[in-house]
Amino acid sequence: MHSSKLALSVVSLTLAISIAGCGNKAETGSNVIKIGSVAPLTGPQTHIGKDNENGARLAVDEINAKGLELGGKKVSLELLGEDDQAEPKTATIVAQKLVDAGVVAVIGHLNSGTSIPASKIYHDAGIPQISPSATAVAYTAQGYQTAYRVMANDAQQGKALGQFAVGKMAAKKIAIIDDRTAYGQGLADEFEKAAKAAGGEIVAHEFTNDRATDFSAILTSIKGRTPDLIFFGGMDPQGGPMAKQMKSLGLTAKLLGGDGLQNVNFMKLAGADAEGVIASSPGLPIDSMPGGPAFRKRFEAKYGAIQVYAPYAYDAVYALVDAMKRANSAEPAKVLAELPKTDLQGVSGPVKFDAKGDTTGGAVTLYEVKGGKWQVLETIK
Repeated sequence: MHSSKLALSVVSLTLAISIAGCGNKAETGSNVIKIGSVAPLTGPQTHIGKDNENGARLAVDEINAKGLELGGKKVSLELLGEDDQAEPKTATIVAQKLVDAGVVAVIGHLNSGTSIPASKIYHDAGIPQISPSATAVAYTAQGYQTAYRVMANDAQQGKALGQFAVGKMAAKKIAIIDDRTAYGQGLADEFEKAAKAAGGEIVAHEFTNDRATDFSAILTSIKGRTPDLIFFGGMDPQGGPMAKQMKSLGLTAKLLGGDGLQNVNFMKLAGADAEGVIASSPGLPIDSMPGGPAFRKRFEAKYGAIQVYAPYAYDAVYALVDAMKRANSAEPAKVLAELPKTDLQGVSGPVKFDAKGDTTGGAVTLYEVKGGKWQVLETIK
């Protein structure tokens, strides 16, 4: 019995040493603080994923250049970029990989469909997660005190789009297509509620997926319903081909989408058929953001054209580091205690969080492709 207790004590001591050795690097003597960044870095959404990562990386590089001191010692940030391929299962694998690597926080994920399953892993590990771009209402509705976002959610965006479609675009008969992802379906459902409330008639609601490129069957079915407007809840790799196929099938309905379409790549994929397409994006136009023009200059000098979410990824890093400074620590529990108190002037505007972790700002901007460029129509606050 005594030898069993002794053996148990040795095992317990070994385990304790092992756990201590795998602990938070910022709290165990290292001067390097690891932060995760997760987005699709391969596949159809690579361009948007790299945009997020580059926004975060620009912030990390600036903070390191200025110097950061926590707990009486100089520290540096290290950004660990991971690829979740916009796949929910991959997202959970990557999330656990980052937890095991000892990150103190995560900037990401890009998509709602990956942010939501990954959020449980970060919650269970007690690690802050700040998404620059996940807009599904469900992401912050789970009650996790670790989940935050720095842009408006789909309830705000969908409401603005539905009201704009009926009120400003005078759409009476509306068809909806969504890609069944957490983002696409969530935005489409919020749009449908708002459009109906504004007096619009939904004549069809069809479904696709976020890997499809042929929409001829869906569009042919919709054409028979003679809609004034087609709303698409999804991303540009599907929205671009959809715009082209609408034209080739002779559909005269306007195409309206959310932030998944409002980027440079959509115009490349749709070509001349992008003209006249309208899409929204949470937040202010880059030139109207408090630090937008200066940010664009710095970002484009290093990485080229901004796709859409880079300013928010940049602000997410600064919000995280601001909380670290107030905590005078990178220990996740201490940082989490400070995040709800965030009151920061970011590039995109004021960064503050409500009790759920949502941004308290809620501006949504509508854009139209005119002359091969996204032109601002109006900002709804």
